Amino acid sequence: MTSDGSFLVRREALQRVPPALLADIVTSACDIALVVAPDGVVNLVFASPQLGPPDRFSQWQGQRLADLFSPESYEKLQRRLEAELDPNRALVLELTHLCDAIQFPIRYTLTRSGAEGTILMIGRDMRPIAEVQQQLVKAQLALERDYEAQRELETRYRVLLEANPAPLLIVSLANGRIVDLNGAATALIGATRAELLGAPASNELEGRRRGEFLEALAKVAGNDPLGSLDLTIRRSKRKVAVSATLFRAAGDRLLLCRLGVAEVARPRADDIGDLSERLFLKGIDAMVFLEADGTIRAANDAFLYLTDAGSAAMVQGRSFAEFLSRGTIDLNVMLDNVKRIGHLRHYVTRLNTDFSGQVAVELSATLFSERANPTIALVIRDSNLADATRILPGAASNEGLRNVMQMVGYATLRDIVAETTEIIEKMCIETALELTGNNRVAAAELLSLSRQSLYVKLRKFGLLSKEID
Repeated sequence: MTSDGSFLVRREALQRVPPALLADIVTSACDIALVVAPDGVVNLVFASPQLGPPDRFSQWQGQRLADLFSPESYEKLQRRLEAELDPNRALVLELTHLCDAIQFPIRYTLTRSGAEGTILMIGRDMRPIAEVQQQLVKAQLALERDYEAQRELETRYRVLLEANPAPLLIVSLANGRIVDLNGAATALIGATRAELLGAPASNELEGRRRGEFLEALAKVAGNDPLGSLDLTIRRSKRKVAVSATLFRAAGDRLLLCRLGVAEVARPRADDIGDLSERLFLKGIDAMVFLEADGTIRAANDAFLYLTDAGSAAMVQGRSFAEFLSRGTIDLNVMLDNVKRIGHLRHYVTRLNTDFSGQVAVELSATLFSERANPTIALVIRDSNLADATRILPGAASNEGLRNVMQMVGYATLRDIVAETTEIIEKMCIETALELTGNNRVAAAELLSLSRQSLYVKLRKFGLLSKEID
């Protein structure tokens, strides 16, 4: 053997081999062998039976090489042959045969022998190797597709994990260490992702002994999927309720742990927001939300009932002045006081209904100025219903005062003062009669009136029936 790995064979040894036996040796050592004359004509063809039917290759004898190879392969062969083959070194070329419209690649080893320049081409069929290479290419493409699919699934998994607002931990049931977690969990625990990955979950969540921690979580996951385990975060000392779901992945049993607010810190189901919404929808008092300019933004069913409106859509977007008996006068007074003080109490007015009626009401207003668009909330109550439930002394006299108050905006000040004077005069006479036991002489002296003047006023106010001589 030489330094390049080739074997040295004495020429006398090959001459002792019979020609027929030498042909068998060549065909068994290779798939095909060609003996080519210097003019490019094939003199002999030795083909292995595994390469194909013998008749296919026996027809090659006497043909030129240009008729046996594809144009590209023959051109490559010609360029190498024109470069003069080295008789002491073989030339290796991969060429493609065309036979019966079938292409098959052959790796040839070319050597020139004899003084006449005969060329010996010994070839090995490359189709099995090509098939293996093709399979390798397909396998590589399949691996790349699987890798891309895995990257896509990993991206989806990471997006879903981070988009979930609930703090999530994935804990290995085999060793109790944190396999993965989302950003909400890192914020709740108060540590970085790098610090928590691979750390024992029992070190971050207290409330169970280390040996019982995984057992308790697995029991919750297996027996009661809706149940939870009350634990404490070691770093922040916050109480959390941990629920778990057991699943398998890559031969390992894992726990998906959700960290929620513990029962002791959990707000009631009917929180303030929910109660406020229910009060607006089902409250017996009319409620209206106004824009800063008095436009109705929302109204509840009690307001619709009070104004005989058909639906909320029929009142939304309308000015609240359309429902006030004094129109923009009432609205401007109300808005100015609310914007100046922040609230308004017991504002008495009348509401117009959609069928030309009026309802005496008493309303309160509150300004929400911290919003981007300031909003005014109104609570409106029917004055007739409110007065009916009140038990006050001197009901008749108070009724007269209420009538006077309702005259504001509907009568002149002179008429209101005159009405007020008569009401006060009547109240004084009634009080004097009650103090004197309905004695008109004593009542007249108590009021510094003559008896005749007292009788005139009694007739005026219809109080003679109440006298007892």
